[in-house]
This record gives sequence, structure tokens and C-alpha cells, in this order.
Amino acid sequence: MADIEARLEELGIKLPAEAPPPIANYVPGVRVGNLIFLSGLGPAEREDGTAPSGKVGRDLTQEEGYEAARLTGINILARMRGEAGSLNNVKRVVKLLGMVNCDPEFNQQPAVINGCSDLFVEVFGDAGRHARSAVGMASLPNDIPVEIEVIIEVEEG
Repeated sequence: MADIEARLEELGIKLPAEAPPPIANYVPGVRVGNLIFLSGLGPAEREDGTAPSGKVGRDLTQEEGYEAARLTGINILARMRGEAGSLNNVKRVVKLLGMVNCDPEFNQQPAVINGCSDLFVEVFGDAGRHARSAVGMASLPNDIPVEIEVIIEVEEG
């Protein structure tokens, strides 16, 4: 199996030291056997310290939504690392649910969530390909444009 931690460095992807803590009464992840169910996360901050917010299709373009989904994927990678001990312990990304805070007329949620899906394939290769749903929401917590939850398979033990 590839060294995922080295792959991140090779791609120039810097993860936060830790994923953001839960904002309510839930845990970051639950392990059942060799699956870890990760709670939903929003976008990481950009290098300039800003973070995307608002509705895709009203406040943000589809391309900005894609960026928000990629930044969300970066937070998810940090959470994966924390829950699995190392990204090298992740065998595969199993399932992703992507929620897009969007204008009612916006209908390109799959293209937005590709920001995270494309990142996972870049990082994990074929093991990053996953089952997925991408849906529109009337709103998301703290006006984040994207929230994504993930199920991963990890090494036994």
C-alpha cells in the first residue's frame, strides 16, 4: 500500500494539526469493526485564514462551491488521521454524503461535491473512489456552504 502521508507532502497538501471539534453533542467518529463513521465537517480555512461561507448559486459560484468541498475534504483527512491513527491505516474511502447549502434553483450539487471526491482520489488513488450522495440543503450550520460525512475502512486492529 502507498504511503499516504508521503503522498500528501508530494501533492503539497497541508492538513490542520487537528480537525475542528464537534460543535454540538456528538463525537467526531465511531468505529464499528474495521469501519469508521466520521461526523460531518465543513471547510478548512484557506492559507490566508479565510473560510468560504454562504449559499452556492447565490453567494458562491459552482467553482467556489467546488473549492469549499475540497477544503472540507482537507478537514476530513485531518479527522481521518486522528480517528485512524495515520492516513496509512485507511484501506479505502467507502461512502461519502455531501450536503450543499444552496439556492433552491441550484442543481449542480454533484459537481460541487466533486471537490472532495477528486481530492480523495488524488490522495488515495483507487482506494479513494467511493459510493456517494450529493444533495442540496436549505441551510447548513454557521452558514457553511458544504458539509460532508464519510465512512472509511481501516486496517484491522
